[in-house]
Amino acid sequence: MTLPTAAPRSAANDDGRRPSIFRETPGAFWRVEQATRAAMIVDAEDYFTHLRAAMLKARRRIVLVGWDFDARIAFAGGGGDGGPEAIGEFITWLVRRRPELQVHILRWDTGTLKALFHAGTLLTVLRWIRDPQIHLKLDSHHPVAGSHHQKVVVIDDDVAFCGGIDMTRRRWDSRAHADHEPRRRNPDGSPYGPWHDAAMALEGPAARALGDMSRERWRAAGGRKLEPVETGGDCWPDDLAPDFQDVEVGISRTLPAMRDCGAVHEIEELYVALIARARRWIYAESQYFASRRIAEAIARRLHEADGPEVVIVNPITADGWLEPIAMDSARARLVAALRECDLHNRFRIYHPVTAAGRPIYVHAKVMVIDDEILRVSSSNFNNRSLRLDTECDVTLDPAGDDPAGASSIRRIRNALLAEHLGSDPATVEAILSTTGSLIVTIAGLSSRGRGLQPFEHGELPAVQRWLADTKLLDPEGPAEMFEPLARRTPLLKRLLHRHDGAGPPGGRARS
Repeated sequence: MTLPTAAPRSAANDDGRRPSIFRETPGAFWRVEQATRAAMIVDAEDYFTHLRAAMLKARRRIVLVGWDFDARIAFAGGGGDGGPEAIGEFITWLVRRRPELQVHILRWDTGTLKALFHAGTLLTVLRWIRDPQIHLKLDSHHPVAGSHHQKVVVIDDDVAFCGGIDMTRRRWDSRAHADHEPRRRNPDGSPYGPWHDAAMALEGPAARALGDMSRERWRAAGGRKLEPVETGGDCWPDDLAPDFQDVEVGISRTLPAMRDCGAVHEIEELYVALIARARRWIYAESQYFASRRIAEAIARRLHEADGPEVVIVNPITADGWLEPIAMDSARARLVAALRECDLHNRFRIYHPVTAAGRPIYVHAKVMVIDDEILRVSSSNFNNRSLRLDTECDVTLDPAGDDPAGASSIRRIRNALLAEHLGSDPATVEAILSTTGSLIVTIAGLSSRGRGLQPFEHGELPAVQRWLADTKLLDPEGPAEMFEPLARRTPLLKRLLHRHDGAGPPGGRARS
């Protein structure tokens, strides 16, 4: 596999700074809005705590948009608010206290039947069907084999949460990622391994924009039209300290082509633009690394004599039974090609482990460019996120207008590194300031215990090489999903031609 050589870099202003990414690449954003407050939330212990606190303040509407939703999970109980611990029971309790409150829950349709076989979830859903304040809808408005992958919560159009965390099982963990954590258990009591994730909390016009997006997604899934909330409450969680104030936020999406809408590739354009923009460092966390377009953008920078360092943090292997075959195979091929392009030794891909060497699963989708730009996403570095699934990312570029913004972004990146390295942000900052290198800093703080270990791969079996080359399990769009099989199956080829880019017959789900 060959990747491209260097491409021209974006120009800087007279003061040496590049223009705002919102002005430089407007096509990468659906909306750019102000956030009166914004905070990065890392790992679900804090996320569930702050989300529960915000939901308790809701007066009019809560919209939960997710890939998955499990009504049985523990939802930051024990906080003294008097509500139940399980998220499903908490929502029921919440609407009983607030007769004017409406809760709308939208989740991906595929996999729902499996979840409904859990007795606790089934009983909760049956109660909700009869509840005039709670509305549950399954999102089938996606192509065959596509998914609804956005993870957004909007509360009274005042506060919104956006990122990679679903309210489902196997998500809760603390930033300690302890080897023995008794609270890290599924609703059935079974334990699961350490899990790393991230989301962004936003207040003000940026939250209202995410409200607009969520209402449109609800309508596209077959729900009735929802009007904006005009008289909501002040829903920012009391104990959540903002990292940014009065900062611009860009919202980017992936939407696959359907009968009633064209394709939207803002997320792909933004990834490429951010990689081209970096001067010193690209730090990224992603569940997968399988996108050729992203690898090509990185390869261009690796050919430059003065290009940035690129550090990617992945899980050691993808989660599930099929994902390791598809995602890990593609990653091995792309990493091998990038290492051939890495003429100046500036590319590294790592996976985090606990103090006992146990793998920490990376589900976070985060990108930090230099000390300037922070991006928190539902999208991964794979083809599905760029072309086939629905995604929503938020980006902050505060450094040009607010000197404190660069300090906050630097602090967030250093805290992520410290979490993975079993260190502290001050130590990371001190070493990075001295060395000027993320790679050297990581090497200096890695040990036999908690740390970041380099990704290694062996020779791929023939089947995995074929899967990586055909992209059968990680297609670049609706029409490509079954393309390798369609070449051998005339009937499937005719069906794909008929529904190319339009999704399954029947179009939008009905309410």
